[in-house]
Amino acid sequence: MSSWNMINIQDGSSPIMEQMNNFHDHAMMFIMMIIILIMCMMMLLSINKINNNKFNENQTAELLWTTLPILILIMLVIPSLKVLYLSDEMNLPKLTIKTIGNQWYWNYEYSDFKNIEFSSFMIKNYKKTESFRLLDVDNIVTLPNKTKIRMIINSDDVIHSWTIPSLGVKIDAMPGRLNQTQMSISKSGMFFGQCSEICGMNHSFMPISIESTNMDHFKKFIKKF
Repeated sequence: MSSWNMINIQDGSSPIMEQMNNFHDHAMMFIMMIIILIMCMMMLLSINKINNNKFNENQTAELLWTTLPILILIMLVIPSLKVLYLSDEMNLPKLTIKTIGNQWYWNYEYSDFKNIEFSSFMIKNYKKTESFRLLDVDNIVTLPNKTKIRMIINSDDVIHSWTIPSLGVKIDAMPGRLNQTQMSISKSGMFFGQCSEICGMNHSFMPISIESTNMDHFKKFIKKF
């Protein structure tokens, strides 16, 4: 992994995360242009001590620095609303997974199949199993790629947050309430996340591990139960 990828946001592995990455680059372009412009103006003002009387109470200049920020905000609002709409859109999911947060582990139910339910605990002896520290779990959630998946999130005790950064998914698990989101994984691989809501003493020890695979491998995983 390059040093740039370590300090930058993760590569998008779902359509919604790719849209978020594009919006991030779009917003950063405007931010850098504004910063450079302000720095240049401050530098010129600090060097040049000549006062231009024609610039004082100039209606054209006032109209310009009022209209320009409005145009910039519009160019930021339109793509941000698009990303927000896509993240909340729910269109005929082909698979439903129910996730229940507990102190301090996750419980998963494959709602479309009978008797497929398991708990996912963090692997503590990661050196013996050659796993990733604080990320690997004993039971990995296996999901098919390029498939619309609905995640239903709930909690049995306190507020948790089910988060997979590379998939652009972050949704609170609240007791007494069902939250839902839809995701589609665009490629195969392993994806990791952690609880993003401080939920108690072992908050840092309830990771999320997802394996994205093709449909044939997913059917073999279902048949194990």
